[in-house]
Order: sequence, then C-alpha cells, then structure tokens
Amino acid sequence: MPGTNLTREEAQQRAKLLTVDSYEIDLDLSGAQEGGTFRSATTVRFDVAENGAESFIDLVAPAVHEVTLNGDSLDPAEVFADSRIALPRLLEGRNVLRVVADCAYTNTGEGLHRFVDPVDDQAYLYTQFEVPDARRVFASFEQPDLKATFRFTVRAPEGWTVISNSPTPEPKDNVWEFAPTPRISTYITALIAGPYHSVHSVYEKDGQSVPLGIYCRPSLAEFLDADAIFEVTRQGFEWFQEKFDYAYPFEKYDQLFVPEFNAGAMENAGAVTIRDQYVFRSKVTDAAYEVRAETILHELAHMWFGDLVTMEWWNDLWLNESFATYTSIACQAAAPGSRWPHSWTTFANSMKTWAYRQDQLPSTHPIMADIRDLDDVLVNFDGITYAKGASVLKQLVAYVGEDEFFRGVQAYFKRHAFGNTRLSDLLGALEETSGRDLKTWSRKWLETAGINILRPEIETDQEDGAGVITSFGIRQEAPALPAGAKGEPTLRPHRIAVGLYDLDEASGKLVRTERVELDVDGELTDVPQLVGKRRPAVVLLNDDDLSYAKVRLDEASLRTVTEHLGDFAQSLPRALCWASAWDMTRDGELATRDYLSLVLSGIGKESDIGVVQSLHRQVKLAIDLYADPAARETLLARWTEATLAHLRSAAPGGDHQLAWARAFAATARTPEQLDLLEGLLDGTQSVEGLVVDTELRWAFVQRLAAVGRYDEAEIAAEYERDRTAAGERHAATARAARPTAEAKAEAWASVVESDKLPNAVQEAVISGFVQTDQRELLAPYADRFFEVVKDVWESRSHEMAQQIAVGLYPSVQISRETLDKTDAWLASAGPGAALRRLVSESRAGVERALRAQAADAAAGAAQ
Repeated sequence: MPGTNLTREEAQQRAKLLTVDSYEIDLDLSGAQEGGTFRSATTVRFDVAENGAESFIDLVAPAVHEVTLNGDSLDPAEVFADSRIALPRLLEGRNVLRVVADCAYTNTGEGLHRFVDPVDDQAYLYTQFEVPDARRVFASFEQPDLKATFRFTVRAPEGWTVISNSPTPEPKDNVWEFAPTPRISTYITALIAGPYHSVHSVYEKDGQSVPLGIYCRPSLAEFLDADAIFEVTRQGFEWFQEKFDYAYPFEKYDQLFVPEFNAGAMENAGAVTIRDQYVFRSKVTDAAYEVRAETILHELAHMWFGDLVTMEWWNDLWLNESFATYTSIACQAAAPGSRWPHSWTTFANSMKTWAYRQDQLPSTHPIMADIRDLDDVLVNFDGITYAKGASVLKQLVAYVGEDEFFRGVQAYFKRHAFGNTRLSDLLGALEETSGRDLKTWSRKWLETAGINILRPEIETDQEDGAGVITSFGIRQEAPALPAGAKGEPTLRPHRIAVGLYDLDEASGKLVRTERVELDVDGELTDVPQLVGKRRPAVVLLNDDDLSYAKVRLDEASLRTVTEHLGDFAQSLPRALCWASAWDMTRDGELATRDYLSLVLSGIGKESDIGVVQSLHRQVKLAIDLYADPAARETLLARWTEATLAHLRSAAPGGDHQLAWARAFAATARTPEQLDLLEGLLDGTQSVEGLVVDTELRWAFVQRLAAVGRYDEAEIAAEYERDRTAAGERHAATARAARPTAEAKAEAWASVVESDKLPNAVQEAVISGFVQTDQRELLAPYADRFFEVVKDVWESRSHEMAQQIAVGLYPSVQISRETLDKTDAWLASAGPGAALRRLVSESRAGVERALRAQAADAAAGAAQ
C-alpha cells in the first residue's frame, strides 16, 4: 500500500508514459467562513504514449463523487484508494479526465490552510503545495517533471479577494476566472483568498512593466512597511535580470504575508507566500530586516531557478534551494543601494553554522542526496540542502570565476526555459563557459558527505614562532563520518584565501596586510607565496569564506584572537573566528567556560548586530547543554549579570539595547533580576531608551511564567492587551512554560493526546513546554515520548508530526540514560526511515552534549 507516498521509480514510469497538457480547476470556496470541506472539480488533458496502459492521478480527499475518463464513468469506490485514482485502459494520444471531489481545509499549513483571525473573525486561506500537497486541493499528477498549464476558477464569499499565479481578474457574481498559467509544476501553483489588505506598485525598466502587489491581513496593515519591501523587490529585479540575462518570466509578482506558515516563504510562480511574522508588529533589530530581505530575494530568485527551469526529481532539491540562497546573499552583497553589503558575514555567521552542525549528524548525506520517495524529501529540507549547498555553490563560483558562472547560468535558462533539468545540465553549461572539468569537483563535493578541516603549518626563523616565515603549508583532514552515516571521509579541492592580519598601533584594530588566493588539494598544500614574509599576528585560512571547511588557528594566532577577537576591522574575519570558536566548543576542543570568557571579552566590540544575536543564542545553548552541570548555575549567573550590564550600557533606543534586553529576558533568574522584568512591564522601572512594546512584553511575560512568578491571571491579562493571533501564540507558550506538573500535563495533552491545535499554536505550546531550567519536571516525559512518538508520526500530517518528533524529544535530559532509551526504541519500535532519521539526529545532540560537558568538567578540574 503506497499510503500517501510516491517512489522515484513510479514517477519515472509515469513521466515516460504521460505528457500533461492542461488542468482546468473549479473550486467552490463559498463556505470557507464555516470551514469543513469544499467542492473541487478538475479536468485534466494529457497524452499517453501507449494504448491500453494504466496509470494513476494523485488526490487526498475525504470524498470523491465523480471520475470520468474519456467519457466513461468510473466507480470512485473501485478506483480511489490510498491517495490515488487508478486510470485503467488509457488511450494512445489525448485523454481527458474529470474528477469531482470534496477536499478538506486544513489547519496544518499543508494543502489549503484555513485561519480565522481573532481580530475580525474573518477566514483567510492560502495554499502550500511543496512537496506533494496540490493533491489536497485538486486531482494532480504530483511530480515536478509533469508540467502543464493551470486555469483556476474560484467561487469565493462576498467581499473577498482571490490571488493566484495568473493576474487577478474582475470577479463576476463572486466567481474569479483566472487565465491559464504558463507550463509550470503542480507544487508552485497557488491560491490565496480572503478579505486581505493590499498595496500595489509596478516594476518598470526599458519598456518592461511588471505589476507588484503586497498582501496581508487587515489586522496587520498598520505595521506593513510596503515601501521597504518594494525597495528590496526592485533591487532583486534589477540585479537578477542583469545577472541572469533573462526577463522575469511571469505576468505579475505578488508577495502575500500569510498566517500560520510553516516555512519562511514559498516560491509559488508570481504569487509568493511569506510568513506574516515578517510584518513586524514591534521594534526589531536590523538583523531581522536583513533576514526578511534575504527571504524576499530568495523567493524572487526561484522565479527563474525552480519555477522557469525546474528539477526533474527531488534529488536536485538542493540545487533549487542552494542557488536561491547563494544568489540572494550575493544580491544583498553587490546590488547597488543595498542596505546589507555585509551579507556574507551573516551567511558565515548563520547559514554556515547550520550547515556545519547538520553535516556532523549521523544523518549527514551528500549534497546531491538519494531521494527514493516523497518520505525522503520531506525530511531533506535541512542544513545540507540549503546551507552547505549554498556554501559549495559559493566555492564553485570561486573555482570557475563569477563571470563564467553567470554566463553558464544565462545559457542554462535560455536552453531549458519552462522545462525540467538535472544537475548535469547546469554543470555542462558551466564547463562550457569556464573551461574547467567539473566532474571530479562534482564527485568530491556533491556526491560525498562530511566536512574537511584545514590547519596552517607554519615554520619561522625564530624558535618562538616570530620572525620570517620559512615554510607555510595547509594541511587538510577528512575526519571520520559520524557513527551511522554512510560514505567515506574525502579530501576535496578547495579554492581558498589566506589572510595575514596585524594589529595597527594607531587604531588598535586587526587589519589585513596580505591576501593570497590558491587551490588547496590533497593532504598538504605548500604556499610558497608566503615564504620570506614576516610572521603576522594572525593567519586566517579560508579568509573571505570562499570554501566550506572547518578552520583551525595555529597557537600564536589563537592567542591573539583570544585577546583581540573583537578588534578585527572587518566583520567577516570576526564572524569566521567566532564561528571557529563555536565549532570548537561544540566539538569539546574549547570548554564552555572558556567560550563564555571569550564571548564576554569580545562581544562588547562586536558591531554586527546579527553576530551579536547569534552569540547570545550560542552562549545560552552552550551553558544549558554543554557546561559541566556542577558549574552551570555559576556560568548562568555570570552570563545573566553580563546581559544586564550590557543592557544598561547599550546606546539608548538602539538595536544592541533591544538585543541585550531579549538576552536578559531569556535568562533572568535572581529575585532582583525578575523584579526588574516585572517593573519594566508595569512601568515602575525603566531603562533609558528601551520601549517595552508588544513583542518585548511577551518575552518578559514568558520568562516570568517559566520561573513561576506569573500564572494564568497575569497571562490572561496580557492576552487581553493583545487579542491577536500572535498574542494567542505567545499566551500558549507562556502557559506551557509554567513550572508546575499541571501546566506540563495540560500542554502535553493538548499536543499529543489531541490533534485539534493549528500548526502555529502547537509549535508555540512545544516551545513553552521545553524549558532548560525545568529538567526534573520534564524528566517523566522522556518515557512518554518514546511510548507515543511512532503513533503520532503515523496518524498526523508530516508537518505536525515532525514538530512533535523533534520538539518533544527529551533533548534537555543530557544523560547516558537518554541515549540508552533512544537506542532501545530505535531497536524495537521499527520506525520508518524519516522518523528514524529525526530521532537519531536528536540522539546525536545528546551524545555531543555529554562529550562537551566532560570537556568542560576537565577544564574546570585543571584550573
């Protein structure tokens, strides 16, 4: 029984047999305000290569009323099962299929999601189809290489707006008849419907005119900074069209900020959906605006790479996502007028850190993953697919040259417009423009797993390591892959820069005095260009972050960096050193207590707010999970005191002040510190320049709830101040965070024993339930997790089940006992591959934490 799965072999067989021409989809959403189900009628025209062949079309629906194939009525009871409608006795040439069904609105963020805004009691709908969920709305051949045109006709309630891939028509009697789309894949079709607020503009250049729209719920309209969003969008249009040498391929470009969205955004052709948390209700730091802009540009890049030219099968999902990530960051770094020319610092600080973490899990896999079926791809939206892939694309650009890279991309778009491709199509185009043979590069970078480590080997003419360099080499290591990972360690070719830095006496800054770019290959690569030069204060491998590798500093450089990390004149080398220190902490090479000291010594000089906020998260995580338990409270006290000192000393009203306020709220623990949170909430205390607005209030409330200062009365009172969807989520988090057995039981039951919570509220409850300060209170739920997780996985939709499988795993119970319980469950429960992967990843986190705790304890004993 296939259930809702589809294998690669089935998709390949269907693609050989069928060529799909068009869909006509008629949806009756007039009852959306009440919910339940909606009528879906689909007519599909497709050609078949073989007379008498059999195939199937995909559909997930509570009821099917009619199946008519080439004029013959088929009995739904006989042909509809396991999310498929069997199509027997197909004709060679043209076939016409009509399917009428009742499909269901969802509250899981999959298919046609329905949300009721508590502010106006109105329903808002949007679709989310990637990977396989168009079939929840209409009968479809659900695979990316069966492209077709789509013509939607939608009946909607009075006063609603309906948006789709094609330009929005004038409705007649509340019926919206959209023109057919170009040939696109099912997963990038879209419908968004409801009484949405909208702002419109246009992108114009050299006779080209593209209508632009931005949509959100009316309750968020006052916070919608449309001009800033349009500005980033126009910069993307300018830069991508120049670099891709291909005009934007669709008729209009709408961006729709929608509620309860599971991901960051989705690249529906001409109708991008974006999580509406990106409409900022309260003050945020510039890092949040930068991340939003990257998301906007990422989805815009997909209009070419993903929508115009689409992967044949999901094993090239990595290329789809990596290309969009790489080009969005490159656009931020290079587009004229960009507010974020430092975007590669952010990339090194956040994306690369994600990639390195993912690549050291037992589930690590080659960038070009083996996607056997839909279950495989659903858990593959990970740090390899997005972040390592984008890192390796950046390495590829350095390897072949930026101009050559984009010339190859231009040829690729022209050659394959509105078609489907494989990786080899892009690499072939890049080989043509660069003259490089990429087969070895591809095999070593894309078809193998794991990370290399690069270390400098430096000899000088003085015994103390100073003086003139007499020998300089770069040693490459390929550590063993994590236990359980498939494959072998691999040495790879790296295009890197080596930076030499010295302290400038006048400014006190570490400035780069020399840069050498070269190819590193094999175990040891000599760098003769540096022989004869004076040994600098710091030697930084992979300067400018061209390659993907863990970098270690030599002893002399490490001493300088430990004292002067905050003194680098440029943000990128600082970010690379911060990342290296964090990686060493995770690996147990740097004790948590020493990492904390390093951060406290340098963070005050760190100007990049995104790096500062990452350091906040990493320090808190390190102390909670990687510190010797006997020292944890001491380190937490030290960190909390530092957050408060920085809060009081930060420039009033600035980004750093807000970031430190949030960091303080996350860890406040003494009676005096908690009194300050209460005082900031009730107005009896203040910090100059700090506006305690809606989102910051909730951060304070949630911490006060987690330590037992606030209970239901205070949480309910705060919700009365903020009776919105966001307020509902924040209140749910606060309730679940309370340190009582009753609160934990209530939260657990709402998530595990009931399936009524919408996706966003379930996520909020889970985040409140898991508190690192409440290990003893949460301990009984370790056994309960293993008792229920398989049943949850098999009975819930993928998104909802994954939230539970990852979020409720006993990750804060750092003990051998947790590992043993996990191993016993893995051995006896017989989970499918996807669930086994997620639980194994969580287990690896506990195992890493145990090693790091031992390293921290050893450092403490040695002091």
